[in-house]
Amino acid sequence: MSIICLALAFDFINGFHDTANAVATSLATGALAPRPAIFLATTMNFAGALTFTGVAMTIAGDIVDTAVLFQYPRAIQAALLAAILWNLFTWAGGLPSSSSHALVGALTGATLAAAGAPGVNLAGMTTILQALILSPPLALVAGFTVMLLVSYLTGSRAGPRRDHRFRRWQRLAAAFQAFSHGTNDAQKTMGVITLALVLTGYQDNFVVPLWVKVLSAAALALGTSCGGWRIIRTLGRGITHLNPPAGFAADMGSALVIFTATLWGLPVSTTHVVSSSITGAGLARGAGNVSWPTVARIILAWTFTLPATIALGALLYAVSARGSII
Repeated sequence: MSIICLALAFDFINGFHDTANAVATSLATGALAPRPAIFLATTMNFAGALTFTGVAMTIAGDIVDTAVLFQYPRAIQAALLAAILWNLFTWAGGLPSSSSHALVGALTGATLAAAGAPGVNLAGMTTILQALILSPPLALVAGFTVMLLVSYLTGSRAGPRRDHRFRRWQRLAAAFQAFSHGTNDAQKTMGVITLALVLTGYQDNFVVPLWVKVLSAAALALGTSCGGWRIIRTLGRGITHLNPPAGFAADMGSALVIFTATLWGLPVSTTHVVSSSITGAGLARGAGNVSWPTVARIILAWTFTLPATIALGALLYAVSARGSII
């Protein structure tokens, strides 16, 4: 029961932490006002979370060796607590850090502390790490490419009519973005809960139960409805000045990468995919349009999240193994 509560708390904070992924660009360009933006993100996140389970099965079955970890269910509790603490720390600093990196890193660290190297599924981890590492540069290319295509199609026809048209299109892109976010991010919590159910003997396979889907979708949607405004400011205004065409390009580029990863059952960092796509859209209009100090801060958070959460997950498991803090 404690694992389920921690997993849902992580999911809620993930929604709160990652609201910016779906609505930052729409708010920056004026395509959506704050309340409609949050409502759109909440409803589409919920719908996306109920639609797919491939990422959940990857998280449940490909990170750890369940036959080994069966003896150490406390490792999952330590991992979830570590991921929650990291998300709160980066949220307080306004850093668009990755909840996915945090969860994967913390689960790896806690498993290593509990069972050593045999507890980690090396082949599965390699695939997951490849997805986490390659998705941001792919999103940068996607945002850059869509922005170039938009610029080619619209030419020099800048003005109120063009911006009005792209604001309408951006609302559709934002809906797709939020839906894609739900298909990937809520799956991680579903995967952890399903893993806990397998380890504790409540079920013998990694099929996600309906009640887990509904609870995970609801927790993510509830967190999204609260909104993480610090990170919204970083993504919406900190990386580049977004006009409506650039906002549309950034949303479409990131949504396509996230949704494709979901179809392959691969967890990606929606935060870093979105920030990379925004960077790509800005870069297509010239390197001077990108705030490189902000990009450097995001890259720094991206670089340190995985090792930091591996260490934190291991530390919390070691402490809990000697006492009863979790």
